[in-house]
Amino acid sequence: MNILELKNVQKYFTTQKAVDNISFSIEQGSIFGLLGPNGAGKTTLLRMITGIFYPDNGEIFLNGKPFDPIKDVGHIGYMPEERGLYKKMKIGEQALYLAQLKGLSRADAMKKIKAWFIKFEMESWWNKKVEDLSKGMSQKLQFVITVLHEPELIILDEPFSGLDPVNANLIKNEIFNLAKNGSTVIFSTHRMEQVEEICNHIMLINKGKKILDGTVTQIKNQFKQNIYRLGASTNAYNLITHIFEVIKHQPNELMLKLLQDSTTNDVLKFFISQDIPVHSFNEVLPTINEIFIQLVEGTPEARQFETIN
Repeated sequence: MNILELKNVQKYFTTQKAVDNISFSIEQGSIFGLLGPNGAGKTTLLRMITGIFYPDNGEIFLNGKPFDPIKDVGHIGYMPEERGLYKKMKIGEQALYLAQLKGLSRADAMKKIKAWFIKFEMESWWNKKVEDLSKGMSQKLQFVITVLHEPELIILDEPFSGLDPVNANLIKNEIFNLAKNGSTVIFSTHRMEQVEEICNHIMLINKGKKILDGTVTQIKNQFKQNIYRLGASTNAYNLITHIFEVIKHQPNELMLKLLQDSTTNDVLKFFISQDIPVHSFNEVLPTINEIFIQLVEGTPEARQFETIN
């Protein structure tokens, strides 16, 4: 079941198309990565999904029904990249206030806040003010406030900004737990290694347009280039054959690119015929970061894949 669906959504600012005819859907319980360079339209898109902006054209559906910002806001948790905390307000009071704004009773809010504060080792923060927190501490607080009311749809814009590796791992594990328990997460970041590790579906937008949409596995396979890593003796780097070319070599390892209609069996048969021991043989898939750079830089390969859905 799709929890969220956008159909031909557009948003204009004067003559600029910030979001240009974008359509996509997100399955319930998935972790969806929204990617794009600065100025691509990511924040505008997120603000329409949360009801901060209204689309100029197109439709947004939540749980199969037209999105109503007033009625549906309680089903959404939004953690913006720009922090929305009251600097002079005590942390405990602020968490309680914002939880009640999301519809929790005072008793339920207190119970959930205490549980999250214990989990994130924030108990001693209760009477501190936001202005006294480091960026990483503020990030943890913002995350807790975002998920306190157990929203169906959680939107996290650069959630790991300012976090040390230990706390980044803590947040990452909670994202997995939230998805496991049925929440859907939209995850927006510039850090591609986190996308590969966390997301099961990604969409790339650039200049307001969608240029890539699919599962991480599908996309990496779509952009593979028949490159393989082969563990073999070091004297094999200068081999000449119509089956492959050696594009990189180092002690006990070769990087090969298959030529024409060659197969992996052809490669292995060749090395056996040359009496060269093969210790390992694995396909090398491109990283999401490599695909991102290729598409955004506007190479011929990027134009070839602009119509992927």
